[in-house]
Amino acid sequence: MDPIKGVLAEELVNSKRMLKRHGEALSRLPKGSLVAKKIKGGVFHYLAAREDGKVRFHYKGKLSAAEVDKYQEAKQLRRKYVSQISKLKKQVKFLERALHERKRKRAG
Repeated sequence: MDPIKGVLAEELVNSKRMLKRHGEALSRLPKGSLVAKKIKGGVFHYLAAREDGKVRFHYKGKLSAAEVDKYQEAKQLRRKYVSQISKLKKQVKFLERALHERKRKRAG
């Protein structure tokens, strides 16, 4: 077995595993952004998220500063995971092509 092919195959397996883990972690995070609305002197929070092509607001009520920070942190984590998933998908595609091209060259 070609050592380069083995390394590429191992990296492909690792990339697919990380892609799955990041996808699972992303699915556990709340979707959308926290929006504060001032109504009759009080500040109420809503979670704004897209559903069926429309932005929907889900009432969360009056939240403490710690809860608001939790939603902001989740938003940053979501952005990080989406970026990493995009990079991993490109990497998986590249590795699959590289391994497939090697097979085709040997057979032909």
